[in-house]
Amino acid sequence: MAIPILHFWETYFDNPDEGLGSSYERIILNNKLIEIIKKYDVNTLLEAPSFGFTGTSGINSMEAARQGCEVRILDNDERRVALIDNLWQRCGITSKVDYTDDFDKLNYDNKAFEMSWNFSALWFVNDLNSFLSELVRVSSKAILLTVPNRSGLGYLSQKMGGKDDLKRLLNEENIIPETIIKTMLGLKWRLVDRDYIDCPPWPDIGMSKEKFLGKFGLGFLVPKQVVVKPPMTILDYYTDKDPDFADRMMKLSKLEQYAPKVFKKYWAHHYYMLFEPMQ
Repeated sequence: MAIPILHFWETYFDNPDEGLGSSYERIILNNKLIEIIKKYDVNTLLEAPSFGFTGTSGINSMEAARQGCEVRILDNDERRVALIDNLWQRCGITSKVDYTDDFDKLNYDNKAFEMSWNFSALWFVNDLNSFLSELVRVSSKAILLTVPNRSGLGYLSQKMGGKDDLKRLLNEENIIPETIIKTMLGLKWRLVDRDYIDCPPWPDIGMSKEKFLGKFGLGFLVPKQVVVKPPMTILDYYTDKDPDFADRMMKLSKLEQYAPKVFKKYWAHHYYMLFEPMQ
């Protein structure tokens, strides 16, 4: 969940070092997104809202654009819109980044996009029903919604540590899967797939392992010598500086591939739901 990113998201545009956790998450999310894009033969894609709890903002749809999708990104912070737009240009990947001050009203034509999606972003929406009604209106083939795994040990531990920010800055009721599914059903979109996703071999602690262990008085488990690690960012993969990036991340995906669902329920970091319109 990494609630502190609400306060320092801008720093990633100067230093895009996301670390191993977000790097793994990016590749797993890319794989699912591209799988769905191919299944529905998607050519136009909307990501709204674009801001979620992960490193560099606004780049979740970059792989889709690299695969040939026409991508549109929607955000509610003018500074972030400018930074996202500049970053995509620097990477040489085409997209259109739009600003809105209200996610309850999307300024797009009916069925303007074949697919819409977002990642860990629904709790920034004021009214879930209004937003999903708009998302349904502008989408024609598929909608992918990904939320934090509320039963995950990492989420529960971070919620305890950031409950004030959670209550003040986020609408947690918007990320309850049962509520989302019921709302989408009422809008005549049926659930076709759902599962846990982003299940690496580490908990969703949202901080360095040194800080995490220190909170529990276990700092002595961390080696005292300073180890300087090279920066880790998927942007190097997108700009072909690190072509092996995805393969390295997938070597960490054994739990993702083989762990039983009962284990993922308490360990996976996120949960996705895929919808399509009723015929």
